[in-house]
Amino acid sequence: MFEIVDQYLSYLVIEKGSAANTIEAYSRDLNRYLAYLETKVGRDSLRDAKEEDLIAYMGQLRREGLSARSVNRCVSAIRGFFKFMQKERLIVNSPAADLEQAKTWQSLPDVLSKDEVELILSVPVRSTAVGMRDRAMMELLYATGLRISELKDLALNSINWQVGYLQAVGKGNKTRLVPIGRVAQEALREYIQGARPAFLKGGRCELLFLTRLGEGFTRQGLWKIIKGYVRLSGINKRVYPHTFRHSFATHLLAGGADLRAVQVMLGHADISTTQVYTHVTRERLKEIHKAYHPRG
Repeated sequence: MFEIVDQYLSYLVIEKGSAANTIEAYSRDLNRYLAYLETKVGRDSLRDAKEEDLIAYMGQLRREGLSARSVNRCVSAIRGFFKFMQKERLIVNSPAADLEQAKTWQSLPDVLSKDEVELILSVPVRSTAVGMRDRAMMELLYATGLRISELKDLALNSINWQVGYLQAVGKGNKTRLVPIGRVAQEALREYIQGARPAFLKGGRCELLFLTRLGEGFTRQGLWKIIKGYVRLSGINKRVYPHTFRHSFATHLLAGGADLRAVQVMLGHADISTTQVYTHVTRERLKEIHKAYHPRG
């Protein structure tokens, strides 16, 4: 059974171009499900898998405390896995065909105000190489809505200075073009000309943002830097890796940007994912109304 899982994961990488994080999560979910079939149900062949086994398994995941979002990812992994088995003619009918996803409450993302963003971006000391680099990284995050993983993978040639765009590689290795604002461009030029050579130390690296060792960042390394500046700014909000991305989208929509344009810039496959930010702007309007209207 576990060999078929490996075949499916290879199929996702080679034919579907799935991201490494997706493969890692699906591998974990599927191997956990197979272990359940073996130990709890006593089935040693996927041909014997039943729909009732899956329903019982989903119930166990919820009892173990998994969120609805995590259960839904597991549902997607298992459903896709059995579809692959049908495609390969290893089974005739999928026991996951009618499996429903768990109900989720759509939570509103945490967002910084424009003033809070300005405060964080003012913290890096621009007279130092580290300060120039860090300011450029955060300006770019806010200007483009990039994911942390996309920021760390940017190459020096990802930026088209003439038209003011950068090329980002998102989930599923999908490439998109995102405009860069004037302020972010200025911060990038300052970093590339005044600080990046100091990080290179005479070596060679195609990545745009470099550590003190002249290498690329990890996601954790980037996030640690950003958390440090949030703390120094004195802002007490809980800021997460996606907070700059959420703020980028929310501020655009609040300013009147078209929802589909924001979808393209964020690299969302489905516009319903982008629509959460319209809920955020409505919530902000309600807060303003309550705070300032005499009958709020």
